[in-house]
Amino acid sequence: MNRSKIFSGAILHIMLIGVSLLFLIPLWWLFISSLKPVNQILTIPPIWWPQPPQWDNYVDALLSPAFPFGQLMFNTLFYCVLSTIGTVLSSSVVAYAFARMRFVGRDLLFGITLATLLLPGVVTLIPTYVLFQRMGLVGTYAPLIVPYFFGSAFNIFLLRQFMLTIPLELSDAATVDGAGDFRILWRIMLPLVKPAILVVAIFNFIYAWNDFLGPLLYLDDASKYPFSIGLYAFRTRFALQWDLLTAAALAITAPLIAAFFLLQRYFIEGVTLTGVKG
Repeated sequence: MNRSKIFSGAILHIMLIGVSLLFLIPLWWLFISSLKPVNQILTIPPIWWPQPPQWDNYVDALLSPAFPFGQLMFNTLFYCVLSTIGTVLSSSVVAYAFARMRFVGRDLLFGITLATLLLPGVVTLIPTYVLFQRMGLVGTYAPLIVPYFFGSAFNIFLLRQFMLTIPLELSDAATVDGAGDFRILWRIMLPLVKPAILVVAIFNFIYAWNDFLGPLLYLDDASKYPFSIGLYAFRTRFALQWDLLTAAALAITAPLIAAFFLLQRYFIEGVTLTGVKG
């Protein structure tokens, strides 16, 4: 029996390692391509290690006037941080109302909120653009950031499910002591739902970091471009110089990879605990 368990465990680990390697191959190819001279990138059969490595590709890409790395980093962080703050604050407040507060039509409103998940983003794209255009906000970051301060249906659902797992006695005791809903949310609920909040923050941060359509639609000034648009502009200006393009792409991917490894324990904890109770 022990041998069969060891054998099945070994097979499972081999399968997991194999699948992991499949997912790592594109990242490895991006890395070695960023170190190759141009004439080695598209060769057949492929070269799995550059000969010799061209570390200067990173210097040439990041110091290029066509790819202002510092400005792009500032713009991207500005967009990601503010949108993440807006999502966490708004979704937490609404989730608390749906999970703890009792009012007429609560379940109906929650159902309507979930129903918005059925609408593809392209359905509301044109009306939203016209709205911000008439407000004179096209060309600024307002159309990209302001909607996040009005909550997200998926994040509201995620946080509500987590809050439902917290015993009612905690908030009831705080109410007896004279605490209002805002104080209960701030002092009791938010510290207890920290893993779920971190999951929401990570999801939103990654989405904003990789967002291409939103900045492309609303921003018309190159000095305001985030990484996603800056990399595309870099691609068009350099007429597909794959060595510099892959070096720039890996440079803007590296912070997300590092953040994932630093926060993976909290991320896995939040995903595991969220939504236990329906």
